[in-house]
Amino acid sequence: MNTPAVGQLSRCVFVLTAKRRCIRQQPVVPSKQMPMNDLLSSATAPSRPAGSRVPPHNVEAEQSVLGSILLKDKAFATVVDIVSAQDFYRDSHRIIFSAMIELFNRNEPQDLVTITSLLNDTSRLEAAGGASYLASLTSIVPVTANIASYARIVRQKSVLRNLINASSDIANRCFEEQDDIDQLVDDAEQSIFDIAGKKDTTVFQPLKSVIPGCFDKIEQLYKRKELITGVPTGYYELDKLTAGLQPSDLIVLAARPSMGKTAFALNLAQHAALVEKTGVAVFSLEMSREQLAMRLLSTVGHIDSQRIRTGRLHTEDWPHLTRAVGMLSDAPIYIDDTPALSVLEMRSKIRRLAARNDIGLIIVDYLQLMRGRNAENRTQEISDISRSLKALAKEHGVPVLALSQLNRGLESRTDKRPMMADLRESGAIEQDADVICFIYRDEVYNKAEDNPNKDIAEIIIGKQRNGPTGLVRLFFKKEYTMFENLSSYDESS
Repeated sequence: MNTPAVGQLSRCVFVLTAKRRCIRQQPVVPSKQMPMNDLLSSATAPSRPAGSRVPPHNVEAEQSVLGSILLKDKAFATVVDIVSAQDFYRDSHRIIFSAMIELFNRNEPQDLVTITSLLNDTSRLEAAGGASYLASLTSIVPVTANIASYARIVRQKSVLRNLINASSDIANRCFEEQDDIDQLVDDAEQSIFDIAGKKDTTVFQPLKSVIPGCFDKIEQLYKRKELITGVPTGYYELDKLTAGLQPSDLIVLAARPSMGKTAFALNLAQHAALVEKTGVAVFSLEMSREQLAMRLLSTVGHIDSQRIRTGRLHTEDWPHLTRAVGMLSDAPIYIDDTPALSVLEMRSKIRRLAARNDIGLIIVDYLQLMRGRNAENRTQEISDISRSLKALAKEHGVPVLALSQLNRGLESRTDKRPMMADLRESGAIEQDADVICFIYRDEVYNKAEDNPNKDIAEIIIGKQRNGPTGLVRLFFKKEYTMFENLSSYDESS
């Protein structure tokens, strides 16, 4: 098992520790009566205790951002998506920028008169440095046209300070040794990723600015003449019902053993990676990565899986194998076969993978083999796992396909087609999942040669939060562990 996060954390502890005493020292707020030279000096050289280290900041850039807004009409709209009030180092600058936000939201100008008036009316003028300091900001700006560049400097310094604060917090928690190590590593990674991927939004986005994007999306879909809005499965009838695997959806694929859960999931991964060029992360808690690779070679190469496993290939198999190897070698499929993986470990692995690769689909095989947080019973643990998988889908904005076992009790029924009540160990799966699909192959129970449903698989959509339920029939080629559209099978017969 590769655990780079733990190794990186241990190497960073000493660096983090050195920063744990880096505390933010706010400068003395100048009064209204302070002479201009002293006032500007206090803004650029805040006092601090001897021996302390000042966090990264650039007061001149902050002053230039604020001064540009005071001088230039509509300048605020240029920086509102770059910086927030919390990105400013000085408290006085945060107060001034917050006032600008208030005026912006009221569709009022953000000039020297309006800002001074608002701060005075709300008893914040002195804390903002006074009227003299506000006026001085307009004379500090080098070039108002460069406001976006000044704002980016402010934002960069804020990121550095946030990193110092986060690392100091993690270092302190390491010294205290109070936290579960998995939780600590997860929190450490999450705090860094939050800082790196943070998108500041200082105002609500009005609907009128959202509508044009929606219109463009609808127009694109209309021009494409396609009904698929998610990751296509490659199965026509299934895509008609689901419109593909939708972003942020938790999709549960459940079946009894030997129905073909893993095979179907790999078929979806293969289509996504090879045809749609979508990155796929596969967490295989049951089979090794070599076993999954063997299955993929069998499916893509149309080679009997038994011959692949034993190495007893026929002469005609070799060209097919070579072709399959070439195709899969370039496929963006990433497999992790860590057994008994915890939710925290999975989140950590996905964060690192997604930071380096474009991932559009996550597959978990299978849910009941994961470890949740400490729980009183297995039902609570499964509930925690299902909620965490849904959160993972939302966090990364991709579909998460989680395989699941079904209760043995269904085999005592005459009609063994699975139902929602057959989901093993937790009703929370039914609640958390956006889509629940079942696989049923009648030939698993009825092995008669004259079985009219021989080689036929039913994909039963038992739940779809934003679409219809229904049933899709596919052809199952056991020798290749491959599901096919019935239309494709009929044409080849």
